Amino acid sequence: MSVLVIGGGLNGLVTALLLARDGHRVTVLERDPAEPPEPDVAWEVWQRRGCGQFRLPHYMQARFRHLLEAELPDVADALVAAGALRYDVLASLAAAVSGGAREGDDRYATLTARRPVLEAVVARTAAAEPGVRIRRGTTVRALIAGQPAVPGVPHAVGVVTADGEELRADLVVDASGRNSSLPTLLATMGTAPPADEQEEGGFVYYCRHFAGPGPMPELRGPVQQWYDSVTILTLPADNGTWSVTIVGSSRDKQLRALRELDRWTAVVRSYPLAAHWIDAEPISGVDAFGGPGDRLRRLVVDGRPIVTGLLAVGDAAAFTNPSLGRGASIGLLHVLRLRELLRSIDGADPYEVALRWAEDTATAVEPWYRATVSTSRSRLADIESDRTGVPAPPDDRWALAKAMSAGTRRDPDVLRMQLEIAGMLALPPEVFGREGAIDRVLAAGGSAPRYPLPGPDRDALLTTAGLAVPA
Repeated sequence: MSVLVIGGGLNGLVTALLLARDGHRVTVLERDPAEPPEPDVAWEVWQRRGCGQFRLPHYMQARFRHLLEAELPDVADALVAAGALRYDVLASLAAAVSGGAREGDDRYATLTARRPVLEAVVARTAAAEPGVRIRRGTTVRALIAGQPAVPGVPHAVGVVTADGEELRADLVVDASGRNSSLPTLLATMGTAPPADEQEEGGFVYYCRHFAGPGPMPELRGPVQQWYDSVTILTLPADNGTWSVTIVGSSRDKQLRALRELDRWTAVVRSYPLAAHWIDAEPISGVDAFGGPGDRLRRLVVDGRPIVTGLLAVGDAAAFTNPSLGRGASIGLLHVLRLRELLRSIDGADPYEVALRWAEDTATAVEPWYRATVSTSRSRLADIESDRTGVPAPPDDRWALAKAMSAGTRRDPDVLRMQLEIAGMLALPPEVFGREGAIDRVLAAGGSAPRYPLPGPDRDALLTTAGLAVPA
């Protein structure tokens, strides 16, 4: 089968690798013209202007490592050779918190790197793969319509590039990410619009990268720390680098001053569990990024595909805000399901393939999308309550999640429950559905204060940042 992949980011490249190794002929069309450099200089020299989050903090969850080592072990090895970090959260915590090493704890470890390093490794591997052709600097302008498999449902048989070139294939895969122009492309074929669920973007990220000659800074708390009106992320990366991020509400105009280096530094210094993470050489300034909201896109509407011959994967189908770091893991999970679908469709007509792909997406991706949206909504409601003083509506599910977070420092079993969810090893209903799990979580953290980690309240935060405290 010949396959055109729109988008040469992480998901598009992994799609090309997996499908080419199954014998398909894959052409990747990437609009950014820059060729990937050697991984050891990728951070310094590579710009991907079509990927707004390219130089912002990234953290791969444990599920990503599990899938990568099982399905693309050569890529995992190449990442390690390029300096990617195998990071074991449990081993990094004090034994008093982790309860000491246990059999099976390795499942929580991840393999992580900065996005330019990660993508450079995958891009260079894909470019050397027989059956893969990567065309950079190629923008897709329109889809080519062929003979419909079902009357009234347009069928894509290729694309038209910005310079008018027609490229045809048996299947078109949209892997162009959260900025996918798929609705516009579909309009060129006269299709009905896709059904999109869109969450309003609510978070803003103020981040900085650092490097040090020794091991990662000591992990004195979780990598994601909830505080009054902000979240602090301390994320390890490759080659002795890491990032520190302050996450706030996009409505919080006062915290926009955190773009200023002195204010950002003063604020991070005020959080005892994170302050030592900035005792190192900075390798970036303070980068601010307004994260988009979550979006789920369906190409099967009211039980009927709006197009055949075209499937969307990764962020083009469903993207989640960056605060939980699940994008790469969800994307890899989705691409693997695409490979399995193509292995099983011998003789299937394009209409059936479109229906089956919608079912696969609903099964593999949508539960993680829903779980992420739920957490994001609840955390943002807390932050807005902190900022405005208006109590958030009661939320029993969120109260249980906060009890789990607080309980991780008191009960090693609760800690492992949270790492299962955070690492995408198990969905929350599975974890909380186990016998005695809810009782254990509530016993460990149910009576904890609103924010049990040491750090400033809202007024102290604004004072530290040199901002006027609201009356």
